[in-house]
Order: sequence, then structure tokens, then C-alpha cells
Amino acid sequence: MQGAGFGGLLRRHRREAGLSQEGLAELAGLSVDAIAALERGRRRAPRAHTLRLLADALRLNSAERTQLTTSARKDTDSPQPVLRRPPAAPNELIGRTTELTATRRLLGQRITRLLTLTGPGGVGKTRLTMALATELASDYPDGVAWVPLDSLTDAAAVAPEVAASIGLADSGRLIEEIAEQIGQRSMLLVFDNCSHVVAAVGQVCAALLEACPNLAILASSRELLRVAGESVYVVPSLVLPPDEDQAETSAAVRLFVERATARGYDPTGQLEQVTRVVRRLEGMPLAIELAAARTNVMTIEELAGELETSFGILAGGSRTASPRQQSMHGAIEWSHDLLTAAERDVFAQLSVFVGGWSLNAAATVMSGQTAPGPAERADALDLTGRLADKSLIRVTRHRGVARYYMLAVIREYAADRLVANGSADEASRRHADFYVALAEQAERELRGANQEEWLDRLQGELDNLRAAMAWALQTRSVSAALRLSGALWLFCYLRGHYAEGGQWLERALALADAESVADAAASAKANLGAGMLAFLQCEYDVATTRLETARAQYEELGDVAGRALVMQRLGGVARERGDYRAAEDLHCMSYDLYESLGDQNGMSWAHNHLGFVAWLRGDLDIAARRCGRARDSFRRLGDGEGLAWSLISLGAIAQYRGELVEAEGLLQESLALSQRLGYREGVAWSLNQLGIVERRRGLTERAVHLLDESLAEHRDLGDRWRSASVLEELAAVAQQRGRSEYAAFLLGAADGVREVIQAPVPEVEKRDYQGTRSAIEESLDRRVFRTAWSAGRSAPLAAVADGYPPQNNAPDPDRSRYL
Repeated sequence: MQGAGFGGLLRRHRREAGLSQEGLAELAGLSVDAIAALERGRRRAPRAHTLRLLADALRLNSAERTQLTTSARKDTDSPQPVLRRPPAAPNELIGRTTELTATRRLLGQRITRLLTLTGPGGVGKTRLTMALATELASDYPDGVAWVPLDSLTDAAAVAPEVAASIGLADSGRLIEEIAEQIGQRSMLLVFDNCSHVVAAVGQVCAALLEACPNLAILASSRELLRVAGESVYVVPSLVLPPDEDQAETSAAVRLFVERATARGYDPTGQLEQVTRVVRRLEGMPLAIELAAARTNVMTIEELAGELETSFGILAGGSRTASPRQQSMHGAIEWSHDLLTAAERDVFAQLSVFVGGWSLNAAATVMSGQTAPGPAERADALDLTGRLADKSLIRVTRHRGVARYYMLAVIREYAADRLVANGSADEASRRHADFYVALAEQAERELRGANQEEWLDRLQGELDNLRAAMAWALQTRSVSAALRLSGALWLFCYLRGHYAEGGQWLERALALADAESVADAAASAKANLGAGMLAFLQCEYDVATTRLETARAQYEELGDVAGRALVMQRLGGVARERGDYRAAEDLHCMSYDLYESLGDQNGMSWAHNHLGFVAWLRGDLDIAARRCGRARDSFRRLGDGEGLAWSLISLGAIAQYRGELVEAEGLLQESLALSQRLGYREGVAWSLNQLGIVERRRGLTERAVHLLDESLAEHRDLGDRWRSASVLEELAAVAQQRGRSEYAAFLLGAADGVREVIQAPVPEVEKRDYQGTRSAIEESLDRRVFRTAWSAGRSAPLAAVADGYPPQNNAPDPDRSRYL
């Protein structure tokens, strides 16, 4: 109590003398702070000289002087309060070296006096807090006090819990008395699990930091304390393996292995499956530990498969742990229960997003407005910020734009809440409306100077676009399905999603036919896109049918630009089938239509396609004029795709002319541009032509590398026409390197592909093709040639790269020996 001990006695003598603290300080020649510290007990060992000064200033008699001195000695000799220490860790802390270094620096170097470790439930805040408190013990002479808050149910109990942690027995202590007890002591106060009493903890911390200048505070909380001077450290998930070969270096993998081994199962021989598990769990420590505990009854393959569909098996934690640490559901539910009604509603709604979202997307789903205004955006920002502060969503920043996302295990819980409150259908509709509008906006930007930006934006939203498309098809929303798939076909072409985009379009068109309701313009665009993506996969009959349907629809609509684009795509089909006259006629008709509209970009594309046909036909001079004109126009217009294509054509023309240095420069430029745009067809073609350049130079090893990369790209895209040409080039390289049997195998594989798609060898490539075939036939026995050729024709395209085994038909992983 304030009246007890040396401090209380000094205060009584001062008051009896009618002096203030300032007055006594002046008479004794001491500071006011020194008087206050002595009276409040912050300073417990006054020197003899100080005692004499105080006694003289107070004019104490002999008995009073003796009493004051004795009281000071008693206070000095009395034992210091015992601080509650941080609990000892039950096991090794794995993978937190970086986090410990960063947080220790903040507190150890006194960069901040209040550090909050925050993050979602299960990320390992308490475990990191325990380790950090232990490491910091030597930095605080007066010790570290641990304040556990997880069991508190009343915010009023926070201050008494602090008092108990610093050794004050009276549980009714006020915060001012706790501050007096701490006083000038250099100590660290550690608050663990603050989230459910965060406001009370914030008030206590603010008061203690103001009154105790040498005090530092470390807190773990799912929500920020929001106290002046607070520094926040967001505890990340454990590091995931960059690839299977480096699994052993991953902290997430190590944690799973350690915890599974502790349960009696050693998974060190199954690191590939362990990697699959920890990636699915996004490196969350509690989730990993709970998953590892299931290895007592499941194989890791079964565990990985189960986690692909649900996180429900993440339960069964330690019996001594709190309920929120015994399952991931419990960990998230505890955070959810602390939300306000508005926060819970938004938390559930945001689960419709897959792979993250923007502020505009959130505002649309929350408000239901297709074009949310400032008020709706402000509401969305406020609620998003509150959920971020409570560690239920995370924020990333890229190119000046903030993006938000939920960890998969949290999103699953939120999605369950959305279904439970009956709002899933409406939220999904709003989500689809936003992404239909975004896709249509992007479509308008993909032919201009902002092409790269919008390609990246759509790629970043691909999971959400897939979710919107799935909803439209499942709910038989014809308009949304046609508009979304039709708006995305150009993106799917440029980024190489041929098969997926084609399936979307075909399913949307089938749905429109079944429902007998469709917007004519949307249907025409969908038929155009379906035809284009079928053409890119060498499904020429399907492509022709879809494109002719689109042409008829555009004619009925009076849409000249639509007709021009259809003509351009039909010209491409004729070109790959080797009908160069028809291709030229179609591209000329396309040019005329674009010219009637004054569409410079369309006219440039017509020039480029006419040049493309010309060089495939072998008319290199005409091709060079056409493609050069297109290149110059595309540079002015800022059309990245067009520029890449014109550079590829000019590079091919140069290499067929034997101008290899010029060809290489043009093709390297097209490769760099295509790679920057993420334009996979441009990358594949550039590598193809660069491989031919290196073959002509006699640099066969370099040629093999480039042509192999090109073949892999074309094969993944589904472009069998170009795959056949690359196989024929690889055959030429194999023959140059004396591998005639393998060269015959490759020519057979190319011939098999061409027979299936009914596309001949392009005219410009026939001379090289015939030279290669003749050289192979001259160097091989007729029977050996036919055997190798037949093996190639029967080999699936995906298996051709395994090589041709002439003896035992077993694939050889070392493909280089065949070339």
C-alpha cells in the first residue's frame, strides 16, 4: 500500500512539513523525479548522503532520522517480486531463424517499445513469442514477465493478470500501482493471446508505456492492439519447397517430418508427397502438425488426396491444448466468434473469390452494384481493413495495386458460413457479374498499348474467371456464359489456354442451343472464338464450321469488323492446310473490310497474314515487303502481339535467304517481346526459327536445345501443325549428327501427325525436308528405315521426345544420345 515502507514514511514526513514534492526537492538539492521515485518505491536503495539531505530538509529529530534510515534498509533488504517466466518450449522450434532475427532486432536494439506479433490462428505466434522472450532475457536486466491471457473470459481481469505476472499478490491492483511497481526497471512484459481482450490489453499497454520509461512490451495477437508507438510483425507461414529436389531444405517439410516421426511414422522416403501436403496447407504450422498427426492411421498419399477436397481431417491435436489449438476449425471459429455481425457477413461473402481479389471486386460483391461508387468502396475498404487487422485476410502489393486473399483453410471455413447463412447464390452471382464486366473491359484493351498490363491482370484473375465460368454453366446462365467465354478467347489464345478456352466456348454455345435463348452478338463472338481456338489446336473441320457460323451471324448483324476478323481466321485455316490461294483471297477480303472501316490495326494484321502466306509459299520478296510494313505499323500502334508476329516472319524470311545474323537479331527480339507478354505461341515460333538458324550454322547442340524447347511449347499448346515442322527440323539435326535411324523415327512421327490433321509440309520447308529424307534413306537399309519410320508414325506425340530405342523398345531418359 502507499502508506507502507520507506516511500510511505517519506511521503508522510513531507506532508507534515507542509511541503510539495517540488518544495522538498528544492530544499534537499534533489530532483523532483528522485523524490517521486523514492515515494512510489521505484527507487528502493537511497544512499546515506541522500538520506541525510532529506532528513535535514525535513528537519527531522534523532528518532525520526533513525526511523527513516531503518525503513530504507528494510525496503532494500526485502526480496524482489518473482516474475512469471515464459513457459519452456515442448519441442524444437523449426524454421524461424529469419523471424527471430528480425523481431529480436526491433526489441533488442530498442527500435520499438511495443511489438505485436500478428497472424491468423495456427501460424505459430505463441511459439515464436516464447522463443523470442527467451532470447531477449539477457537484454533486460530486470527480467521478462509472461502474461498468459488465453484463459481469461473478462477484460477486467487483464490488469490483475499483469499484476500476478510481475509478482504482486493482490489481484485487485490498479494499473497505476502496477506502474509504480515497475517504475524505472528495465524489463520486458510479454502478453500472449490478446485477441479476445485486445481493447483492455491496449489500454494497459498504453498506460504502462507512458509511466514506465524502461519498459518494453511484446504481444501476440490475431488483431492489432492499435496503441500509439505499436510496431507490427506479421508472422508468415513456414517456407515451402521451391521444387521437389529441394524439399529437405523446406521448414514446412521438416516440421511435417519431425511431427510425423514423433507419432511413429518416418516419411523421409516420401518427400514428394509431403511436399504436396505442405503446399496444400500453405505452410501453416498448426495445420501441418495436425496433418502429421494423422499419419498414425493414413498414408501420406491418402492424406494428400483428402486435403485436396477438404480440411476437415485437420483435428485431433494435443489434449492439453486449448480447444482452438486442437483443430483448424476450432482455431478459425475462435477468430470468427470475435467478429461483429457486419464483419462476419463480409468474411463469408469474400469466400467466393478464388486466388485473391481487388478492392473493386470486393465492393461489387458487398454492395451488389456493378459500378460501386465512392461510398461503397469506402465501406469495402473499411471492412477489408478490419478483417486484415484481425488476420483473416492477407494483403499483397504489386505494381502499385493492393490485392487481398484468404489462406485456403480459412476460405473453406468462410465458404461454409456463406452456405449456412443462405447467401452463396447471390454472392456467386455478384462475383460472376464483376468478372464478366472485367473480361469485357480487358477485351477492349488487348489490342492496344496496354496489352501486357491487361494480359497480366487477367492471368492474375484466372482462378476467379474459372469460378465465374463454372457458376454460369452450372446455373445455366446463358448470357453470362457466352459473354464471359467470348470476351476471354483472345486472352486464352495469347496466354496459351487453348483447350480450356475452347471448352468454355463450346459448353456456352451448347447451353445457348439447349436453352434456345442467346444474344446474337454474344453468340457470334463465341462462335468466332471457338473457331479460332479449334484452329490453333489443328481441329480444322470444327474451326471451319464455327467460323462460317460466325460469318453468317455477323452478316445478319451487319457487323463489318466481325466479318473481317472471321475472314482473317478462315485464311489461317486455309494457310495451314496448304491452300495458299484461298488464304490470300480471304486475307485480301479481310483487308478490304478493315480499310472500309479505317481500321489501321486490322489492315496491319491483313498485311502481316498476307506476308506470312507469302513466305510459307516461298515468295520471300513479297513476304518481306508485307511483313515489314506490318511491323512498322504495329510499332506505331503499340500492338505487342502483332509486332512479335511480324518480327518472327521477318526473321524466318531472313533465315531462308541465308541472312543468319539478321535473322537471329529479329528472332531474339521477337522472343524477348513474346516472353515479356507471356505470349506462348510467339515464344514457341521464335525458338523454332532460332533452332533452324543454329542448324544452318552447324551448331547442332544449340539447335537441339532450341528445337526441343519449341516442341515442348507447341505440344503443350496443342499446335500439331507446328509440332510436325519442329520434328522434321529435329530429324535434320539428327541426320547431321549421324543418327539416321532416329532421324527416320522423327520423320515418321511428323508424317503421322500430318496425316491426322491433314496438313502438308509448307512449301518453303519442302526443300529441307526432301534433303533430310533423301540423306536418311541413303544412309539406312530400306528395312531399317521402314521400321524406324513406322515406329515414329505410331508413337503418340507426347511420347516422341522419349527417343527411339532401336533394340529393346525401352525409353531412354538420355535423349541427347539419339541426336
